[in-house]
Amino acid sequence: MAENTEEALLKKEDEEEEARGARRRRLRHRREECPGCEIERLKETNRGVPYKLFFYVWIIVLCAALPISSLFPFLYFMIRDFKIAKREEDIGFYAGYVGSAFMFGRALTSVLWGMLADRYGRKPVILFGTVTVVVFNTLFGLSTNFWMAVSTRFLLGSLCGILGPMRAYASEVCRKEYQALAMSIISTSWGIGLVIGPAIGGYLAQPAEKFPNVFSEKSIFGRFPYFLPCLLISVFSLGVMVVACWLPESLHRHGESSEECDIPYEALEAEENKTLKDESQRNEKSCQTSWSLLRNWPLMSSIIVYCVFQLHDMAYTEIFSLWAISPWKFGGLSYSTADVGEVLALSGFGLLLFQLFLYPRVERICGPIVVSRVGAALSIILLSSYPFIAKLTGIILTILVDSASILKNVLAVSITTGLFLLQNRAVTQEQRGAANGLSLSAMSLFKAMGPAAGGSIFSWAQKRQNASFLPGNHMVFFILNVIEALGLLMTFKPFLTQPKD
Repeated sequence: MAENTEEALLKKEDEEEEARGARRRRLRHRREECPGCEIERLKETNRGVPYKLFFYVWIIVLCAALPISSLFPFLYFMIRDFKIAKREEDIGFYAGYVGSAFMFGRALTSVLWGMLADRYGRKPVILFGTVTVVVFNTLFGLSTNFWMAVSTRFLLGSLCGILGPMRAYASEVCRKEYQALAMSIISTSWGIGLVIGPAIGGYLAQPAEKFPNVFSEKSIFGRFPYFLPCLLISVFSLGVMVVACWLPESLHRHGESSEECDIPYEALEAEENKTLKDESQRNEKSCQTSWSLLRNWPLMSSIIVYCVFQLHDMAYTEIFSLWAISPWKFGGLSYSTADVGEVLALSGFGLLLFQLFLYPRVERICGPIVVSRVGAALSIILLSSYPFIAKLTGIILTILVDSASILKNVLAVSITTGLFLLQNRAVTQEQRGAANGLSLSAMSLFKAMGPAAGGSIFSWAQKRQNASFLPGNHMVFFILNVIEALGLLMTFKPFLTQPKD
């Protein structure tokens, strides 16, 4: 009887061991087919900088950033051609709504795109976003009235969910020591897109007037004077879409079982010595953290600070172009779209040099938060000088405007780079897409307010040139400085909390 019992126990142990072995084999097989695990293996075998993957990140983020602000140099003239503004001073009011439509659309859908990226992968969302840029940016250039312009910009913003998944992707395809570089690449590409886009818009808008020997008034570029810059960006986005087809996926896919939800690759060698119970408890805890984003204060505090700075940056982008193009009698610079394009092109070149050669060294010495604080303080001083710069003329005006624009864009990107890094380090991989979607949605809501508020404030300021307190554009730049000062104060404790490693 005892022998039968012992044999039964041995048989049961053999069956359990065979079941555990079968599960380990299934898990290894899934890991071999899992794209996220393949990325982890590449990170283990190649400890250097993943230049190829970073190049993918750079051009895809650039594709997403170019159409956001490319319209600002010619938006003043586009609204004028729509003949919807009754007075010249009201053009800025309507321009603000066109500029806000993109960000308002993105604010409504960014969390959804982040959740889809967490469930189905980063790559499908990124590919769909590039297609959206190609289609709706082209349609915007063909707009014939105010409402068509607003609707195409809204659809472009709501259907292009690239940035959130790309921020998650950039931190997943490199080792931790290169995550600061990854976030710097995203910030640099984003910042360059936000200045090169307007440069393209400024140089290529109204080509029949600027280049009559090349483009006739009867051609499509004469009938649609703002189509050429949009078409160029769409063609570039089409090329990026083709390149993105070779983008490797970074999301882990280990089957439907909740017990196998994103098991770290580093645990693969040690799992032979772990029981199924311990493994289940660990992964259940990992899965439950997906519901804790709103209670994650290091994440939420960095998102809120980031949103305040982005509200300032978007309002500044709108106001700078309106200020540069508006007549000198209203405190503007009386620039043409080509002049604005030249200023922004120089800003993009200066930003590229700073981010590639200076920012990494400064960040290593001072840390991302200190860099953000110094950048905000210097921005306040710089913007206070803008109304006085407008009183100058000739070569001195050109030099000062170019220098101020380069410095302002360098400071703005330096501020946001560190906040990108804090957000990604505050969450695990299975939360990263949703966390970046939440960040992008909140940021887009603030950015949607930026152009509308900036355009309305600018239009109002032009009507009070003779006011005794902060006349004309002095009031515009004072309000921008108030927002920047608020963001600066929020970078200090106890509000901003750094995530634990």
